[in-house]
Amino acid sequence: MKAPQKILAAAVLTAGLTLTACAPTGDAGAAGGGGGEAAAGPVNVGIVYSKTGPLAAYGDAYYEGLQAGLDHATGGTGKVGDTELNITYHDDGGDPDKAVTVAKELIGKEYKILAGTASSGIALKLVEQAEQNKVLYISGPAATDAVTGANKYTFRSGRQSVQDVATAGTFVDDLEGKKVLVFAQDNAFGQGNLAAVEGVLGAQGAEVSSVLVPEDVTEFTPFARQLVDAEPDLVFAAWAGATSGAMWQALTQQGAFDAAPIVTGLGDVATYGAFGDAGTEISFLNHYFPGAAGNDVEKAMIETVEAAGKQADLFTPDGFMAGQMIVQAVKEGQGDVEKMVAALEGYSFEGPKGTATVRASDHALIQDMYQVKLNKDGSEWVPELVATIPGEDVAPPEAAE
Repeated sequence: MKAPQKILAAAVLTAGLTLTACAPTGDAGAAGGGGGEAAAGPVNVGIVYSKTGPLAAYGDAYYEGLQAGLDHATGGTGKVGDTELNITYHDDGGDPDKAVTVAKELIGKEYKILAGTASSGIALKLVEQAEQNKVLYISGPAATDAVTGANKYTFRSGRQSVQDVATAGTFVDDLEGKKVLVFAQDNAFGQGNLAAVEGVLGAQGAEVSSVLVPEDVTEFTPFARQLVDAEPDLVFAAWAGATSGAMWQALTQQGAFDAAPIVTGLGDVATYGAFGDAGTEISFLNHYFPGAAGNDVEKAMIETVEAAGKQADLFTPDGFMAGQMIVQAVKEGQGDVEKMVAALEGYSFEGPKGTATVRASDHALIQDMYQVKLNKDGSEWVPELVATIPGEDVAPPEAAE
């Protein structure tokens, strides 16, 4: 494994591929047919996710996607060939200490696979446990870039922050010499996004500047004017919290959307209405929305989730692809951690977002991303696909040798 990336990045959403010659390729949906010798007993898989806590909505989407992914990848049998999957579910409650305690208990009970969590802080703690105890860990929606390349035992089933930022850069044809302005709160979240834009888009030749707004400000007109007066080619907005509505209103009133495309992340369905009238003006980067890919795997995922009385959402694919990756690991490795790691390195498969590939060098998950706009349909906000951005075009940079 290479050393972790040095790029500092924060999650954007509010709140060339390197394949090994012998890497397995294909859709894990066929894995239910088995492969290799059957394991002596069931393979224990511990899912650590936020059933409760501040990220419970994300945890629910992940859980429902995982159920659909396991069903798809095992052909509805819940088994990998003759091998039983003993999958247990554990609530992290958004608490890193609780998650570590659960992980240690599971490892003590001979669990060889851990997966889950939408919390970056928790994911980094589980990354440590995976390395120390030599167990396979597949992180979930947690976006922190530090998961990628962390150690040989750690993978991810979702996107990471630099993929968000790189997608933002696709709203201009050529970043060389373009003026990119980051409009954000002057706190760790905003500063992290500024650093990410400098590291990702700046590396592509953009001239990056910023308007950072103090957290206690409630009148945003002067800052909106600063944005307009800067005459940027692209604006990257990173904002969270109760002042979001007033901020977007100020940008609208000051004509900011006439100055340049303003890009931000489109989150889960519950947040679609938070942008107010600006929703139709914003250029959204997006990890996923229901119907984005339109392939057979996505249709199967949505059908299964809806049959369970739920709706697909932002992080449903993260759970689905975790299920596919778990089945692939067990199919090829039968509970042997080193073999399961080898089975996932370079693995390419058809997921609900199209073809996804685990980059062998650092375990980044290369996947398509999306440009999206929101439309108003009565009282509902409906996402519309503008463009699919190929995964190779927004792949995280590989660390230097």
